[in-house]
Amino acid sequence: MKGKKSLKFKIVTAMTILLVILVSTFFIYVNSYYRASSLALDNLKSDSVVQVEKDGDILFKPVANGKDIGFIFYPGAKVEMSAYAPIAKEIASNGYTVIIAKMRFNLAILSPNRADDIINKYNDIQSWVIGGHSLGGVMASDYALESDSIKGLVLLASYPQDKRDFRNSNIKTLSLWGSNDKVANLNKVKEAKNVMPSNSEFIEIKGGNHGGFGDYGHQSGDGEATITNKEQMNYTSKCIIKLLDSMN
Repeated sequence: MKGKKSLKFKIVTAMTILLVILVSTFFIYVNSYYRASSLALDNLKSDSVVQVEKDGDILFKPVANGKDIGFIFYPGAKVEMSAYAPIAKEIASNGYTVIIAKMRFNLAILSPNRADDIINKYNDIQSWVIGGHSLGGVMASDYALESDSIKGLVLLASYPQDKRDFRNSNIKTLSLWGSNDKVANLNKVKEAKNVMPSNSEFIEIKGGNHGGFGDYGHQSGDGEATITNKEQMNYTSKCIIKLLDSMN
């Protein structure tokens, strides 16, 4: 009897230690993330053209002449959501409401349906486009394919999961990536064209890299960009605005 109790105690102790190690490892992992840099932080301020509100998600709302098309953005994995403020604010300055979605532990894979709450909250918006960077784009494409509310999809250095097929959908799609990206699988990024509607746009940004879609410094393992991240974000904004304009 004593031997059985001793064995049970050892098993419980071992399992408890393993659980503590796993939980500790998870929290160390998720609390190590890329933080927004100065350009992004500057774009979190409201001005005469765009009102910025941070209440969980970050809202960029045109002060005047707002259109009834909204853009939901899913950040890349382990990237602070504020890092994408320059792109969001530029789009909003052209009349489109933009919401950067807050993800649990900065991982879109843990909040794949975050867009549900956003769409329900902003019911004055008639049409929605969703997009995302890297893993955020993967989750955004999943949501787009399953939701009747989404009319457009923007992929930044991203692609849909395997077996996702958009060819029979009416979702307008824009895919952008940097030529010097060493983080994303660029073969999969480009091959995604085979499962997208025929009118989809696939654009390579010469000299851009993976981290250049946001303002959060150099991402580990990424290639060196030959353009600034400001240039990459400005070009990206223009392409997204063109897509949104085409939906009016």
